[in-house]
Amino acid sequence: MCGRYASTKAPTDLAEEFTAVDAVSEKAGEERRPDYNVAPTRDVIAVVQRHPRDAEGNADPDTTERSLRLVRWGLVPFWAKDPSAGARMINARSETAAEKPAFRKALAARRCLLPADGWYEWQRRAATKDHKASKQPYFTHYADGGSLAMAGLWEFWRPKEGELLEKYPDGLVTATVLTTGAVGPLAQVHDRMPLVLPRDAWDAWLDPDTDAKADSVQAWLRPPSEELVASLEIVPVSDRVNSVKNNSADLLTPLDPAQVEEPIQLDLLG
Repeated sequence: MCGRYASTKAPTDLAEEFTAVDAVSEKAGEERRPDYNVAPTRDVIAVVQRHPRDAEGNADPDTTERSLRLVRWGLVPFWAKDPSAGARMINARSETAAEKPAFRKALAARRCLLPADGWYEWQRRAATKDHKASKQPYFTHYADGGSLAMAGLWEFWRPKEGELLEKYPDGLVTATVLTTGAVGPLAQVHDRMPLVLPRDAWDAWLDPDTDAKADSVQAWLRPPSEELVASLEIVPVSDRVNSVKNNSADLLTPLDPAQVEEPIQLDLLG
């Protein structure tokens, strides 16, 4: 699964990297701070592609626009009574998303990318006579420093009446990260991983007119290639990342292997 990740690049830089319009800076009106410990229910940057609308709200069917948007991490289905459901839907399994009521419509027409520097995962270690049960956090990222494009789904939710309507008069745009089976050395840390899409998948994935059943979309709903995995680096990091209160650059600093009990076989990568 993916329950924590880092997103530290400025929207202007992400807009250039993903060939998108920076609607995040335009809306926020201020510089967005780096987030080294992105946690569920926070606002995160998503890359979406939609048909632009005119002043009357009519969509132009002949063109699409790719842009960066702020969404809340944790998908709230359109039929949910309140937004609390989102905290339980930060991830969606790529193998079954098309069958789940909460995700199937979003998979069909509201796919997105969630840019990340990398994601955190915890390797569980059983208790032994010499050591207590523990969890060692690892950070996985592209070795060349490029942004990961995690496949996601987004949804719009708006309350119908009452206090929630007063609290969310414009509704909420929320998103979930698709996950898949971990590949190669990644499986030594956890059996699941975010569905990371290579650059040549972005256009088909984001195209709102491409149905989820199309081969061009189905081809990417599976574990990443060995080539992509070989371009990743997995490093053990401090357990300070365990607390969402900690949010600084040192969370990404690799630990000395001597500090890690039974480290994974990093030499298997690449």
